Amino acid sequence: MNRRLSAWLCSLVCAACAGGGQGTTAQAPAPTSAVSTSEAPRAAVAPTQDYLALVASEAVDQIAVVRFGPSGIRIERTATVGMMPADVDGPHGVAVSPDGKYYYVSTAHGTPYGLLWKYALANDSLVGRVMLGNFPATLQITPDGAFAYVVNFNLYGEMVPSSVSIVSTDEMVEVARVTTCTMPHGSRINAQGTKQYSACMMDDMAVEIDTRTFGVSRHFVVSKGKERGMQGAPARATASLASHDMAGHGMEPPKPGDVSCSPTWAQPSADGSRLFVACNKSSDIVEIDVASWRLLRRIPAGEGVYNLAVTHDGKLLVATNKRGKSASVIDIASGTELARIPTTRRVVHGAAVSSDDRYVFISQEGVGSEPAAVDVIDLRALRKVATIDVGQQAGGIDFWKVAPSRP
Repeated sequence: MNRRLSAWLCSLVCAACAGGGQGTTAQAPAPTSAVSTSEAPRAAVAPTQDYLALVASEAVDQIAVVRFGPSGIRIERTATVGMMPADVDGPHGVAVSPDGKYYYVSTAHGTPYGLLWKYALANDSLVGRVMLGNFPATLQITPDGAFAYVVNFNLYGEMVPSSVSIVSTDEMVEVARVTTCTMPHGSRINAQGTKQYSACMMDDMAVEIDTRTFGVSRHFVVSKGKERGMQGAPARATASLASHDMAGHGMEPPKPGDVSCSPTWAQPSADGSRLFVACNKSSDIVEIDVASWRLLRRIPAGEGVYNLAVTHDGKLLVATNKRGKSASVIDIASGTELARIPTTRRVVHGAAVSSDDRYVFISQEGVGSEPAAVDVIDLRALRKVATIDVGQQAGGIDFWKVAPSRP
């Protein structure tokens, strides 16, 4: 496990947690890239209520609750996940249930397989767990709270198609394991709860699962110049490693002439009519019309675009740029990048939008012995307004709730 973990963490050092790090409420510089639009950025206004998000720190087996509000930003509490005292379990994905009573965590480094854990949000008590596949990663809960969809990323396995695990959340039982593609990532479900999407990092495609049948319904090739939507599951083929960044997981820039996408996230629009796929290698976002299953456009993004999130009103797309050390806010209607905001740490990861679309929380992994961080970006002012240190290699992040302000 130590050898495999070393390959995954690259140069990261699994030191002790940075604890409840000192947070700052920042009056950050103006975004490095701002574009004039009909909705000009507004001045940053301090929040009148508190916003809470959960972030998973993979290197220290920790879940932190981050609270941001009129009193600034702080770590509300932390909890330890996993069961391997001699090695890290590696919490990768985190998701809050729609009713706000539970949170779910995927731990990637199992013996031999990873697990999905269910905890009560009230007191972090363990409710249940279930073993899944090799390296469970991104997860999301269906809108009715009945099922969890978890991609088995299979980071250390052979370059063969992997799967998506479907778990009944009441019983914490895996009810189906659907074979999709090589290295699935970025599991996201549409607002209607009828379709689940994931990106195939090594196959240059996105895959759609019908949640009513637990089967693959369609797939879409996202390579530049080869975009094509097809019915059914993709053909079973072993992916080529020649043009893909496996060890760096999205940090290696494309080589000359490389037009591959290397997708790392699949994000439905707020109304489910479109699908956005982050092309980490080509640094753009593929937009697909879900009804016709055809390409609409390719939207330019920051260098190494990695994870995506949309606002609930359907107006904005937030993208984290892993190689670009920044987060982009994109106007969906025009495809225009409204702002590109530098992040506090060098390796940016996930994004979670608040339920009122006021803020987005950005997780960052950190490099070497430095702590990871969470930045808060004001989506009205288009600027970073707060940051706080969290445990090393922060990745999975999800918004919990808006609450009355508490000093």
